[in-house]
Amino acid sequence: MDLLFSRYRALAYRVAYRLLGQEADALDAVQEGFINALKNIQRFQGRSTFKTWLLRVVSNAALDLGRKRSRREAYGCESLGSLGAEDEPAMPGREPSFGMEQQDLRRQLDLALATLPEAQRQTLVLHLEGELSYREIAELLQISIGTVMSRLFYARQRLKCVLTPCVES
Repeated sequence: MDLLFSRYRALAYRVAYRLLGQEADALDAVQEGFINALKNIQRFQGRSTFKTWLLRVVSNAALDLGRKRSRREAYGCESLGSLGAEDEPAMPGREPSFGMEQQDLRRQLDLALATLPEAQRQTLVLHLEGELSYREIAELLQISIGTVMSRLFYARQRLKCVLTPCVES
């Protein structure tokens, strides 16, 4: 069991980080997701791969944490600044920053991801960071492959509109 979790820890972290945009929140979501997975391991029925199932659990934990964070911010209980280069994850195995330009581009990407509706962001992150196929995402989220394709299309369109001015400058 430990081998499976250690194998997917970095991947789960990348998915959670892209969904939440904050290192501390992503680490919390991965921890909560792994705890939930251990508690509910009997629910894993083998209809999908363990990786797919685990990423769903972690993804749900990340989205739940994001919703809680949004409620806290709405009530003024916690003030979180916008994403910055200092928020870059320090997770072992992550690619190092290659200068200020790359950090700025990463920050712009994180901010752009945050503008996506939750369903589109989750689908895009699972596809790009989680390296899941359309079929795996459809099974994971219990939606049709057509819906996966639609969410990815609209997410990419929105990111293109948001990021084009950043790339041109």
